Amino acid sequence: MQTRATPATPSSLDRFNTAPADEAARTLLACLGSHDWAHRLTAHRPYPDLPALLAAADEAAYDLTPTALTEALSAEPQPALPADTYAAAHTALSAAHAAYESRFGHVFVICLDGLKADEALDHVLAGIRSRLSNDPEDERPVAAEELRRLAKVRLGSALRGAGNCATSH
Repeated sequence: MQTRATPATPSSLDRFNTAPADEAARTLLACLGSHDWAHRLTAHRPYPDLPALLAAADEAAYDLTPTALTEALSAEPQPALPADTYAAAHTALSAAHAAYESRFGHVFVICLDGLKADEALDHVLAGIRSRLSNDPEDERPVAAEELRRLAKVRLGSALRGAGNCATSH
């Protein structure tokens, strides 16, 4: 009796590598809201493996122009707090976000990857407080580094099949 081999299903990376350019760019834009970054990564497909794509994403994020960085920062949502966070914490965080946005003209970005849910609030508040003392010229590269880290986490998550990378704060 002859057994039939089950055809292999394409991996998320295979689908990304072979997707139409506009579809691949949309996937990337959900990870980092810079059209330049998304188009650069799309143009250099195919990637042999996920580490190669993540390395290219890192490099492209380091090369963001000031305009592309502004675009990416304007597309960022505020980090979400766990649903059971106290109202006072929400108030403190809202005030800190407002002060940050007033000072720097964009949302506060921070990568929370690897933190336990109960550590996120303290990490965000400490980050905002320490970064509020930065000059705008000094804060921009810090925000760019956080965006780079977020994009890498989101992209890795999206291509490992974990869903929409826009929600992976």
